[in-house]
Amino acid sequence: MIVLYQVCLLFFFVYRLFDNLTSEYFGNLYVKNKKEFNILYKLFIDKTSHILENLGININTVPVLDLRYKKSSKVIGDRSFSKDPKIVSKIGDLCINHFKINSIGTIIKHIPGHGLAKVDSHYFTPIIDKSVNYLKKRDFIPFKNKKAFFAMTGHIIFRKIDAINTVTHSKKMVQLIRNHIKFKNILISDDLSMKSLKSSIKENTIKTFKAGCNLALHCNGNLKEMNIVAENSPKLSSFVIKKTSQFYKIIS
Repeated sequence: MIVLYQVCLLFFFVYRLFDNLTSEYFGNLYVKNKKEFNILYKLFIDKTSHILENLGININTVPVLDLRYKKSSKVIGDRSFSKDPKIVSKIGDLCINHFKINSIGTIIKHIPGHGLAKVDSHYFTPIIDKSVNYLKKRDFIPFKNKKAFFAMTGHIIFRKIDAINTVTHSKKMVQLIRNHIKFKNILISDDLSMKSLKSSIKENTIKTFKAGCNLALHCNGNLKEMNIVAENSPKLSSFVIKKTSQFYKIIS
């Protein structure tokens, strides 16, 4: 009880200290004063890592590498570091590395980019009409060659690449993530219970693995749905076992 109380106090202290320090704040600070940014961002990650470690958590679902766009859905909002893909990429690398030093894994999201979405994928299916060349010069850049052990797909349709399927259910998009963006580690779906996915929870699970995702995420706490996801998920592949073993080496 004493340890839990101390962890709660620490969490409250860090929350109050960093309450307004959003990703957007750090992105702006990176541009204005890199020296101050480096000090404060490292402190922020060190304190966050300390809390996670005390709670027995070894993975954090950061960094958000989506670009900030005007007139897009607010679901990304100040979770984005910047509208500049190079800035987002650089801060993303720092985030992944700082957490790794603290033995915390990271999950880059929402690969290959949620920033252009005009609707919230928790409730609707975003459809992006930008050309492949535009996306390769903008939204895909922050995700390229990242060293995170995990990446989370976006439930978004990129119409010029796959007009039917969201990234999570698209073999074409997963191939792009693997071959163009060069992400070589474990690919996780976003929450399969989100409304962007229109099929049944069973079908959503099957499609996720057929498209090439390695793990399926389910978050709404519905036990019946959880059982359906489990029943329709394949056994862990040798690829996932290998990558998981590599991940455990950084947190041991």
